[in-house]
Amino acid sequence: MDLQLQNKRALVTGSTAGIGFAIAQSLAQEGASVIVNGRSAARVESAAKKIRKSGAPGEVMASAIDLSTRAGVEALVRQIPAVDILVNNLGMYVPKSFEQITDEDWLEIFEVNVLSGIRLSRAYLPGMKKQNWGRIIFISSE
Repeated sequence: MDLQLQNKRALVTGSTAGIGFAIAQSLAQEGASVIVNGRSAARVESAAKKIRKSGAPGEVMASAIDLSTRAGVEALVRQIPAVDILVNNLGMYVPKSFEQITDEDWLEIFEVNVLSGIRLSRAYLPGMKKQNWGRIIFISSE
């Protein structure tokens, strides 16, 4: 399938494994330049290397930055000032029963699962609007 993604730059957050990795790999297979993101440099580099080895025609870059904070998002935007496709896939959960999840846990979950995507979208949306093309996708699960 040709989704006409050549010359498009895609950032997939939380893309070292699982759904995020599969999305990054698929976008690279379609010819997009893909930024693989995660917190661990070793895992990010390993995922990027795996996509490169798959023979995907798209360029694959690695960005090990923790996006759970405003400072992390700002650092990523300085490193990568524009994207055409933003896939907000980053998410976390707390392996506790509902009754045991504290307010602090909920605040951390909200910061990671919601605010990271909002901050990135706010940063990249103006450029997408200026070029009259862009895609922002939010993925979540429980």
